[in-house]
Amino acid sequence: MAKKDRMSGNEAVAYAIKQINPDVMPAFPITPSTEIPQMVSTYIANGEIDTEFIPVESEHSSMSAAIGSEAAGARSLTATSSAGLAFMWEELLLAASNRLPVALALVNRTLSGPININCDHSDSMAARDVGWIQIYAETNQEAYDNFIQAYPIAEDVRVHLPIMICQDGFITSHAVMNIELIEDEDVKEFVGEYKPEEFLLNPGKPIAVGPYSVSNYAMEARKNQALAMENSKEVILEVAKKFKDRFGRGVGLFEEYRTEDADYIMLIMGSAAGTAKEAVDNLRDKGIKAGVLKLRVFRPFPAEEIAEALKNCKAVAIMDRTESYNAHGGPLASEVLAGLYRSKVNIETVSYTYGLAGRDFTVDSVYEIFDELQAVVNDGFKPVQHRYIGLRTCE
Repeated sequence: MAKKDRMSGNEAVAYAIKQINPDVMPAFPITPSTEIPQMVSTYIANGEIDTEFIPVESEHSSMSAAIGSEAAGARSLTATSSAGLAFMWEELLLAASNRLPVALALVNRTLSGPININCDHSDSMAARDVGWIQIYAETNQEAYDNFIQAYPIAEDVRVHLPIMICQDGFITSHAVMNIELIEDEDVKEFVGEYKPEEFLLNPGKPIAVGPYSVSNYAMEARKNQALAMENSKEVILEVAKKFKDRFGRGVGLFEEYRTEDADYIMLIMGSAAGTAKEAVDNLRDKGIKAGVLKLRVFRPFPAEEIAEALKNCKAVAIMDRTESYNAHGGPLASEVLAGLYRSKVNIETVSYTYGLAGRDFTVDSVYEIFDELQAVVNDGFKPVQHRYIGLRTCE
């Protein structure tokens, strides 16, 4: 039976960790994710869980320790944000290439510089090609639900990859919302016990973790890792269906909001999807066929599925909460455009950058974007691609 409560996103993730009761959690504090290890260590101190908490001297060490404990056969996780994720860089690649299903609670915060502690997706998007599964949350409820689904995805024998469960710093991590918690026993049954086939502390069956790979083998290892990422799409959908069948909520790779007959669609990730949905409801009341496609899973990237979902609309706004510095557009826009082209879906697309370093993204901002999409379709307007929304000017 669901238990109703009010929690911040950090509290919700920490509570999910408490219910899962993983074996090992090394962590180092960094805003705005600090509360997660703080709360978990409190659960441990109070005897509510028996997770081994390892205080370390840096984020590089926290991921190193998580890799070591996971390789030894222990279900492991950590939490971080922004520069903490950047400090883990080398270890992120090792966790993925060693096929270790470590979980990372990532609270998205802009990656310096200039120094700023507010939300955008520059930290996780910069790590998009390190081989980790990436799942994003719109709400505190989704952050909680996503973390409960993390281990069943990552530990599946078809996958065995690390997983980032992402939520927006301060917007969901610290804001308190109504939430439905699942009973402890139901969480434990859903997640199950971790029973790795290969691990270091397995007497009589020695293995090597992280050995030097000569050219005759390294490319094959990379291919197997890529196949695992492809496999994870199917597993994510299976776990999402199992979760929804049992607990009555959740989506798979993305959520389609009022898109069935939409002429204009906004494709967006994270908490700003709620702002977009509110604006779409108001536009629908005015007879404008607007919709939102909220991307939940960025890695593996569901290119074909997105193309199928967008093929009948007239124009799509692709929203990036980060800057790629490629003089062309953000990472989401680049991948969506490639997917549309490959699927031969020929619709109008406009890429936008919004919300950098916590810049407000409002309902009025969404109206402005949908007005521009209508002008593109109806008036032949040529929009500025890669335009910053809410940018201050000298005018």
